[in-house]
Amino acid sequence: MLPSSSRSRSQPRAGMDYLDSRRKKHFLGKILMTVFLTAVCIFILKQSPGFSSTSMFSQHEPGVTHVLVTGGAGYIGSHASLRLLKDSYRVTIVDNLSRGNIGAVKILQELFPEPGRLQFIFADLGDAKAVNRIFRDNAFDAVMHFAAVAYVGESTLEPLRYYHNITANTLVILEAMAKHGVRTLIYSSTCATYGEPDKMPITEKTPQFPINPYGKAKKMAEDMILDFSKNSDFAIMILRYFNVIGSDPEGRLGEAPRPELREHGRISGACFDAARRIIPGLKVKGTDYPTPDGTCIRDYIDVTDLVDAHVKALAKAKPRKVGIYNVGTGKGRSVKEFVEACKKATGIDIKVEYLERRPGDYAEVYSDPSKIKQELNWTAKYTNLEDSLKVAWRWQKKHRNGYVTSLTS
Repeated sequence: MLPSSSRSRSQPRAGMDYLDSRRKKHFLGKILMTVFLTAVCIFILKQSPGFSSTSMFSQHEPGVTHVLVTGGAGYIGSHASLRLLKDSYRVTIVDNLSRGNIGAVKILQELFPEPGRLQFIFADLGDAKAVNRIFRDNAFDAVMHFAAVAYVGESTLEPLRYYHNITANTLVILEAMAKHGVRTLIYSSTCATYGEPDKMPITEKTPQFPINPYGKAKKMAEDMILDFSKNSDFAIMILRYFNVIGSDPEGRLGEAPRPELREHGRISGACFDAARRIIPGLKVKGTDYPTPDGTCIRDYIDVTDLVDAHVKALAKAKPRKVGIYNVGTGKGRSVKEFVEACKKATGIDIKVEYLERRPGDYAEVYSDPSKIKQELNWTAKYTNLEDSLKVAWRWQKKHRNGYVTSLTS
């Protein structure tokens, strides 16, 4: 027999063991309930459109090409995104909205609301960590790199901004592509890399001597891409395009630069602003160029044709191959001719003021598109200047405040 003192000491221990057992069971029950509720939540989330859409963007899917469109909220980028979506590509738009319009993205989202079709990511390409995170979290098959500041006059005033935004940001994209195994790049370049050639029309073999920071920054980006491609299996397409005009023929998208940037913008935007009396008249800079009427001569390419060239370039891109193409009509039109076409397209006698030349501009630039026709089976279809301007004018009249407000008049 145990001493009484021993029995009295053992009774509290038995009670404590019982309590400990109950606590353990209660704790285990809580864990099991937590696991169960977590599993239920994950199941519910997986059934929601948002979760499915995100997971679809993070996985490669047979028969589906997922394209990252940088600058996809901008004028050209949004039109390219529309065409890609119409052609059943999966699209991720990355844009910091410094030049783009969230309104254009919203229209695309309304047109293509199905899961796994389109996503928008707000990010700056100068942020390497953010760019790498985007590549890590998404299964891209190709990149269309549009994002860039793109005004010749502005580039002469803010050259460092242009080298950073165009050249340095392209390096960030290239590094992310190499790191994450995305090996197809369609690069948005420009005829400004040629500068002012001695001979017209411009071919892809015309020497590149850019005369403004915009063209120089683009050429530096091109050189970087070409140097990198020599020791990689990348599929590279560089498209050097000329002066872009027009808008979506069905009136869904258009060009809407920020008010403070209108001064630097395309001549078509200035013509429309003058026609709408937003500005008192059109300012034509330079009437003493060595051209038939003294004004600059340019090759005006409709944005619908331009994005068609991008889609064809994407389809023809092959590993370890580099394609460089001029994208233009092959026909030069003077600024005075353009203004007259704009007057006819709008039906308004626009007031024109002639001023001194714009810094960094060149007299005559138009393309020889033979190579892109032969190799990509592409040719410009919308070559009537007045018709392209009429299409753009219809959008402008209905969107007097850009994508913010839509009017019927």
